[in-house]
Amino acid sequence: MFGGRAVHFGGRFVLYLAMKEEPWRGVLVPTEREHQPSLIAEFPVLTPHPVLPKWLYLPEAAPTFERDAQQLVVLIRALDPRIGVLPGTKAKKRPTKGKGDTGTAASPPRRHFMLE
Repeated sequence: MFGGRAVHFGGRFVLYLAMKEEPWRGVLVPTEREHQPSLIAEFPVLTPHPVLPKWLYLPEAAPTFERDAQQLVVLIRALDPRIGVLPGTKAKKRPTKGKGDTGTAASPPRRHFMLE
């Protein structure tokens, strides 16, 4: 997913660590839109991500990056309900078979880990 790592905790998708070029270099915070104002008030450097505005973004270049990232983890471990979303349960699309398509392509390995 976008060349980074998904972090899950307490059954929720809580962070996405993006390791590419801007705007994919930093920490994305999956959250419901209703929680964004209170998180931005607490972490003024957080902004809606320019590509995924439903999530907040903490750019690695922010002067408070390490402090804010650590504080977000503290909130996650405390099960702050503002942070995280339930993993999606989207219905899988049926593969369309074209010429020479056997429909047996394997899915790429997931790059997720659990926060302890």
